[in-house]
Amino acid sequence: MHPSFRTRRALGLALTANAVRPLRGMRAGIPSFFAGWLTSELAPHLLALTATDTAAHVARRGLRGADRVGLVLGGLSAAGLAGLIVSAQRARGAVEQALVQALGPGYQQELPRPPSPRDLATPWGQLVLPFRMRNPEVHCDRDIAYAPGGRRFLLDVYRPLKPVSGRPVLLQVHGGAWMVGNKEQQGVPLMLHMAQRGWVCVAINYPLSPSARWPEHIVAAKRALVWIRRHIADYGGDPSYVVATGGSAGGHLAALLALTPGDAALQPGFEDADTSVQACVPAYGVYDFAATSGAPTATARMHSILARYVVGKDPREHHDDYVAASPLDRITDKAPPFFVIHGEHDTLIPVAEAREFVRRLRQVSHNPVGFAEIPGAQHAFDIFPSIRSAHVVRGIERFLEWTYLYRQR
Repeated sequence: MHPSFRTRRALGLALTANAVRPLRGMRAGIPSFFAGWLTSELAPHLLALTATDTAAHVARRGLRGADRVGLVLGGLSAAGLAGLIVSAQRARGAVEQALVQALGPGYQQELPRPPSPRDLATPWGQLVLPFRMRNPEVHCDRDIAYAPGGRRFLLDVYRPLKPVSGRPVLLQVHGGAWMVGNKEQQGVPLMLHMAQRGWVCVAINYPLSPSARWPEHIVAAKRALVWIRRHIADYGGDPSYVVATGGSAGGHLAALLALTPGDAALQPGFEDADTSVQACVPAYGVYDFAATSGAPTATARMHSILARYVVGKDPREHHDDYVAASPLDRITDKAPPFFVIHGEHDTLIPVAEAREFVRRLRQVSHNPVGFAEIPGAQHAFDIFPSIRSAHVVRGIERFLEWTYLYRQR
């Protein structure tokens, strides 16, 4: 039996309301994320669905026989979805403002190809089928082993269809609370976009908890860097220029890679290998791994997730191990350029954690530190193409192109 028109519109309004003003807190944050994330990023599609459902209901019943309560619910939901679309468009301004603040007001003129109005416009054609992520101008070499150990030590290489050489490299690290996820599921819109523009992109798997314990995750990521240094030239990449990126747990690993080059404790058996990265773009990452800021969310995460499933050690007895894994506590003046991205409405990792990381990084770093707080964005807002993720991806492109030129000066 199909739900009634009123029931469908009530459910639609509830999802929209949660996306506009998400529920927060340890218990509500996870379901609020799943409901709000999809609603926010698919707002144009849901608005069209709401309008179609309402029109079909009126066509069947007529204006006099239509469910007036359902119509009101549908109208409120449509208004909220329209507001979400407007909010998503604000990502363009937020990203650009962050880049101007970090790189200077004239940074666009320094790019090899300053963005045109078309480059900055919303690519509506790409957003019609958001889960169909393909690009005929990009070739992907899949399931390449970067270390012994099976499928958790495989990587994919995205590169331009036409042969290239000496091109900068983007290393993508997937998220998933250090316990789930794989290289095919995250960062694809960014990698397809950058590979089309001549970059060579590498997406990696790494060992997952609880079967793997920290620091196996970061050790694997560093092994992937070693593989890149040795082999990426065969795929057209420049082994001397690698940028790390990733979201959530992947953002944590990317940031830690950037802040711990050559750390022997995280490179067992390959202590002398070059594991530096030349820039870092973490998105909605975990930075306060050791909860040294005292933030309640970070403290709860450390005890409920990290201690039980990821690290497997009591954080009171082994606090130094947590600090060593915490980007917030590993900041030095040798940090490479950073572009930190976080959603304003993130209910899994509050944006305050990213703000504090950026604040401390800016106090000591000699390199640019950009921070884009994306209006209305939930966690994982860039998993598939959307209005918001399209603007963020293009902003990341401008940051990466500028920092690549910056290093060559």
